Amino acid sequence: MQFCLDKYFDSETMSVHLREGTLAMAKKGVPGKWRFVPVSNEELTSDLLESLSEEILDVAHHNSESFVDIDRPGSTIAQVGRYRIVIVRPPLSDGWEITAVRPVKTLALQEYSMSEKLRSRIAEQAEGILIAGAPGMGKSTFSQALATYFAEQGKIVKTIEAPRDLVVPNSITQLALNRGTPEEIHDILLLSRPDYSLFDEMRNPQDFSLFADLRLAGIGLVGVVHGTDPLDAIQRFIGKLDLGMIPHVIDTVVFIKNGTIASVLSISMIVKVPSGMNEADLARPVVVISDFETGKAYSEVYTYGEETVVVPVEESHQSPVRKLAAETITRVVQKYTDSVEVDVISDNKAVVRVPQHCIAQLIGKEGRTVQKLEEQVGMSIDVQELTSTANSSSGTISSRADSHNEKQRGRELSYQTQSAGNRIDLFVAEPHDNDVHLYIKNDYIATFKIGKKGVIRIRKDNKLGKVVMDAMHKGEAIRILTE
Repeated sequence: MQFCLDKYFDSETMSVHLREGTLAMAKKGVPGKWRFVPVSNEELTSDLLESLSEEILDVAHHNSESFVDIDRPGSTIAQVGRYRIVIVRPPLSDGWEITAVRPVKTLALQEYSMSEKLRSRIAEQAEGILIAGAPGMGKSTFSQALATYFAEQGKIVKTIEAPRDLVVPNSITQLALNRGTPEEIHDILLLSRPDYSLFDEMRNPQDFSLFADLRLAGIGLVGVVHGTDPLDAIQRFIGKLDLGMIPHVIDTVVFIKNGTIASVLSISMIVKVPSGMNEADLARPVVVISDFETGKAYSEVYTYGEETVVVPVEESHQSPVRKLAAETITRVVQKYTDSVEVDVISDNKAVVRVPQHCIAQLIGKEGRTVQKLEEQVGMSIDVQELTSTANSSSGTISSRADSHNEKQRGRELSYQTQSAGNRIDLFVAEPHDNDVHLYIKNDYIATFKIGKKGVIRIRKDNKLGKVVMDAMHKGEAIRILTE
């Protein structure tokens, strides 16, 4: 038996819009490329729309593949086969209106063009993924493909929808959030332990709160949200969750446009000086939004006073003076270590990052070495430890090498250690006038001239002393080599 709305649809119709006093209209085409055309020659009447509504509800109540999801005095939302139908009537609206939406095409996940990196991310760890896009751009189609992919891999998959409109295999349980409470959904997912859950169309603060609660509880969850661009989708979480929680709830945003994957962003949090600020004492926790494929920063989110701000990261073009200063500093510092990162943050200040064991050497006795370098380049230099999270802007010149590649010179000498007051004494068994080189495991630390007494004295309260003391406490090999 033909359904009453079938006559308005053909193979390329996405949706049909019926409103009293107008012609029946249809969207035809594909997401991002469609046209709005009439599909009737006569204006629709309220009696006709009321009659169609009664027939739709009758089918929804008696067909095993159909159901009424929401029924209010002014509106009804029903699923009839592949049609999602919204009925609006007076007094909520100024006239009868029926909107029916049908998926134009069902895609498999393999049909989407994506990088191997993203494909691996989805296959191995899909938790924390947010699918975003404007209405009608193909979010639901991609969500269906993702849920179906997980089900085909033998995973237990559930969806959270309000209303239920995803077209998925029978093996996937679809939960209607509007038919239950967030607490009920929470309990069901925690107790039934699905491998993956998909939260479709998050809209209000309660949805975002439930999504965050389920994610932090360890449930593998993928979210779907409206947004005209990827940043808009992330901003919808700001204000609803604490800033520090956002990277723990979502870490990857897949933005869908015109039915394809338009861009992918990753979200992380580090402690740094926000882009555009210069002083080190302005460092704070910053949520960095970057391109998933290249790692290039896109925007930063941080608190400024009592406000949470989202600031685009703009590429800075380094002046010739700063570039020359960075090159000079890098060349001088490479005499001490091949692992150096120089960030010229202003015309009168630079940050130099080196491994911890090289800091004392670079600063020099009473700061003389770094002071001489400051006079040479004409700017203040702040020496910091080089870590994996150290930030590099476009004004940075970096030169890195594995510490195992440092040149290890001469033969190893035996020695005895004695801790006396505020110093550590290393008594070398073979005193001589040649330089000796101190290593911790394979990492070069410093060079000493020990003379006839054969003693290396290191103060505990300076950087070098702290490095040696830390190595001793960890039981790491401290080695002395001679030329």
